[in-house]
Amino acid sequence: MKFANMKDIIFRDDLQIIDGDLAVGESDNQHQEHILRAFKGEYKKTPEIGVGIEQMLNEDSPVSFIIEAKKNLEYDGMKINNIYFSSNDKLIIDGKYKQ
Repeated sequence: MKFANMKDIIFRDDLQIIDGDLAVGESDNQHQEHILRAFKGEYKKTPEIGVGIEQMLNEDSPVSFIIEAKKNLEYDGMKINNIYFSSNDKLIIDGKYKQ
């Protein structure tokens, strides 16, 4: 299970390098993004994790996506207050990792 304000290697489409070394920083948002993008079964240690956001948004209603996203993020250790789409279709996650 994750803990709040966890530090990890920063990965945005590719590993981030700063001054010739792997970048390390606050990774909560990065972990959320990876869970939302991953499909179930992609993580061998936790095969039940993964929302498959691209496919789910194309096939299902936003309500089923929000339920699945909330369930997965809570499994990862977040306390979710609310998940919703803003008026400009931006996903808003109101929550934080438990300490």
